[in-house]
Amino acid sequence: MKIKYLGHSSFLITSDDGTRIITDPYNTSEDLTYGEIRESADIVTVSHDHFDHNNVAAVRGNPEVVRRSAKVKGIDFKGIPSYHDEAGGTMRGSNTIFCFAVDGVRVCHLGDLGHQLSDEQVAGLGEVDILLVPVGGCFTIDARAATEVCDCIKPRVIIPMHFKTDRSLPELAGVEDFIHDKDNVDRLGTSEMEFKSGALPTGTRIMVLTSAL
Repeated sequence: MKIKYLGHSSFLITSDDGTRIITDPYNTSEDLTYGEIRESADIVTVSHDHFDHNNVAAVRGNPEVVRRSAKVKGIDFKGIPSYHDEAGGTMRGSNTIFCFAVDGVRVCHLGDLGHQLSDEQVAGLGEVDILLVPVGGCFTIDARAATEVCDCIKPRVIIPMHFKTDRSLPELAGVEDFIHDKDNVDRLGTSEMEFKSGALPTGTRIMVLTSAL
């Protein structure tokens, strides 16, 4: 399977048989200036209904939209309820974490997670190979909290998302805040990586992708 970082919290995940999944497609705005999403997909996951995560209309190909646990095209999507803030959703609402397996690789997209996970939530995730984690703070967990979340989940691969770039929301912190004190970081200089279930890192690696858009 391949993972391509489109930008913000949006990824295109393509299975070996060509099934295409897009996570949290964003809408561009005055402050969020990543390129418009013009990709086609079979499935779109939406963690919550904010403009920078729910632009399903931008995705081509008449995809099926997943907002909670569902089985689509043979893929089981497990939706785990969580919150967009540390106040039980009273500030920014709810958030759905999605876990699913593609070609034997277990992916977890945390959406706009805004708090530490409970033991019950961590157990609900199951084993995670690739964790897509917000690190920019302000609207989500920040670098410190993201590190704690990653330490609880213990994935093989961590891919940061929702951090400051020259096209992101200006309030976010950069990815450097998350990676600066870590020695397991790969700056890949690319937007896309291929992963095989039998060829994942034996220890956790942080892989920083460059947005495609």
